[in-house]
Amino acid sequence: MPVSMTLSLPRQPSSVTCARQVLNTLLSLTDVAEDSRGHLAVLITEACANAVIHADSDSTVDITVVIDDVVCLIEVGNRGSTPNGSGLAADLPAPLTVGGRGLPLIAALADEAAFIPGPPDQVLLRITKHLADVRPAPTG
Repeated sequence: MPVSMTLSLPRQPSSVTCARQVLNTLLSLTDVAEDSRGHLAVLITEACANAVIHADSDSTVDITVVIDDVVCLIEVGNRGSTPNGSGLAADLPAPLTVGGRGLPLIAALADEAAFIPGPPDQVLLRITKHLADVRPAPTG
């Protein structure tokens, strides 16, 4: 069953936990396997933590999650700039040694992750995770 949601959270540390809880609630409506759920929890946590830390002070953290039978798409946006001032269309920085652990974890766990063009002065990180390990439907 495809599910999706969009929300805008304040730029504060508790928003990271809120985003992860909302994602877990959405995942509970699907047949996504536990290992993928764990990866997705780390992905949204790191992306939202980066947005909270690096966004402009009056920015919100804008999140979109779309889950279908084969893929989960997570987009996290805020007002600010990409790492090292790279363009909005730039891929994740290489080597992935910029800042802390967030971008390397995202790169390791996501099937695709890139900063994509958005509205002016907006940072938008798009993360794609393929869900090849969906749990089999119960028989009975």
